[in-house]
Amino acid sequence: MSSIDSRTANEREAEQSRRTTRKNLVGIGMGNLLEWYDWNVYASFAVYIAAHAFDNDDPTSALLSALAVFAVGFIARPFGGFLFGWIGDRKGRKFSLTLAIMLASFGSLAIALMPDYQTMGAWSSLMLLLARLVQGLAHGGELPASQVFLSEVAPRKHRGLWSSWIYVSGTTGILFGLLLAAILNLALTTEQLNSFGWRIPFALGAVAGLYTLYLRRNMKESEVFEQVAKSNANRKRNIVAQIWEHRLAALQVIGLTIGLTVAYYAWAINAPTFANTQLGMDRGLTLWAGVIGNIVLIGALPLWGILSDRIGRKPVMLISAGGALVLYYPMTLWLRDDFMVLLLSVSIMSALLAGALAIMPALFSELFPPEVRTSGIGFPYAFAVAAFGGTAPYIQTWAASSSFNFFPIYAMALLVISAVTVFTVPETKGKDLNVLDQ
Repeated sequence: MSSIDSRTANEREAEQSRRTTRKNLVGIGMGNLLEWYDWNVYASFAVYIAAHAFDNDDPTSALLSALAVFAVGFIARPFGGFLFGWIGDRKGRKFSLTLAIMLASFGSLAIALMPDYQTMGAWSSLMLLLARLVQGLAHGGELPASQVFLSEVAPRKHRGLWSSWIYVSGTTGILFGLLLAAILNLALTTEQLNSFGWRIPFALGAVAGLYTLYLRRNMKESEVFEQVAKSNANRKRNIVAQIWEHRLAALQVIGLTIGLTVAYYAWAINAPTFANTQLGMDRGLTLWAGVIGNIVLIGALPLWGILSDRIGRKPVMLISAGGALVLYYPMTLWLRDDFMVLLLSVSIMSALLAGALAIMPALFSELFPPEVRTSGIGFPYAFAVAAFGGTAPYIQTWAASSSFNFFPIYAMALLVISAVTVFTVPETKGKDLNVLDQ
């Protein structure tokens, strides 16, 4: 073969590799975006959902019921994490991701078509509950599978940066949801929003899921998984036994997650609704504060990822968790019925939390061998998010309406646990993810 032919072959191979990388990144990004979009629009439109799915004679009770269903959706997450983790380790990361987006889209469609409480009574509430459980099952499997897949296809020296794509794409989905909510708030009257406008985001999510399904069917499987499948290493032992064998890493996933997920849901997800319902701020203003705060989060994520590739995972995790812990109470005391105060507090907390969020996918993947990686991450991570993140908006709203608002103390105590857990994990920057468990 001539040198020209060799260069041409090399160029074709390089171009094919770039196309594969783009397909994988877009497939992961779009699916993750839609999962988070679907999850967030529920919180953004909780007030309207409450009026249609529950008895609205007592609006506060109806809102708390809608937020309770938001939390109930998280109950399915550990089951989804375990099920899709098993699928990801046995059948492939790609197969697990494809199945997850199908379920998530079905849940969105069910909410979009949900009949009113005045028409169907308790059946309407039941339909909403089942749709949220389906979405919880899908999301419980989506995130760990996408975390593992992206970490395994990333270059070792830039895994922290690539890892940030999970929360960049996910937060972009949240941003789209907030932007759509803000636009609908401007374009439609309150009566129109309450009548049909709140259904639009869920219908759009269901339709977009079909395109994402096409993208994921054309993704290339992780080479790490293909090597595991060839060696049959993922069929050696019972999956529960494998997770138990790596129980320390599983406990570290839980410890790292609980404080950071509560802070994340309180500030990046529920803050606009909280400011509207508890501080009396204008709904449109709170939504725009959420939009800008999430833009700050997106911008900070890759910067933290790059920093972790240079100085390590542990320093970045400590800065993020420790900083959020120190500033949590001052930021809470500062909150009041003022747009700039809300915007600055959400932006500051989001930028700090971005440090941990950016590198969690890489760090978690680096704690487990490939044959048990999605299962090892899936169940403990989903459990922590379900038990603490999913209940955070409900507890935050309930505590604020009680005689003593204990939520900041609760969140800070969990952040202490996350910060302490950082000291127990090894530095994993640049670890070889192909190493099988022995």
